[in-house]
Amino acid sequence: MPAASTPDDAAHLGELRRLALAFPGVEERVSHGRVTFRARLLFAVHGGMTKATPTSPARQYPDALLVKVDPAEEAALAQDPRFFVPAYYGPAGWLGLDLEAAPVDWQEVAELLDMSYREVAGPRLVARLDAEGSPAGRRS
Repeated sequence: MPAASTPDDAAHLGELRRLALAFPGVEERVSHGRVTFRARLLFAVHGGMTKATPTSPARQYPDALLVKVDPAEEAALAQDPRFFVPAYYGPAGWLGLDLEAAPVDWQEVAELLDMSYREVAGPRLVARLDAEGSPAGRRS
């Protein structure tokens, strides 16, 4: 099944974009029809899907945030019904947050972006983030 394109007017994409681009050295790209954010490597994706299993079909999440999570946090986050294991990314330690499942807690989203950024950005960018302050810490 081809990746669904991410509509630029998706309900939460604007705020997600604002948060993700506030991290040092981040660039936005469209990859496989989805908006992605990179800091050296990919750290956030807007939109995702699950793989089909023998007992359930694949499911699209057009308004979701995919992030690489700290292995120490993965099990706890996976217990929350808003989270899902995304196709292709899941085996590499990524989880998806369905932004349509409940009212969005933007502080939580900023913290998830911070966690993912720290997992992939590299030491120089993480040092810069620590020096400048994380967008997760700047939210009120």
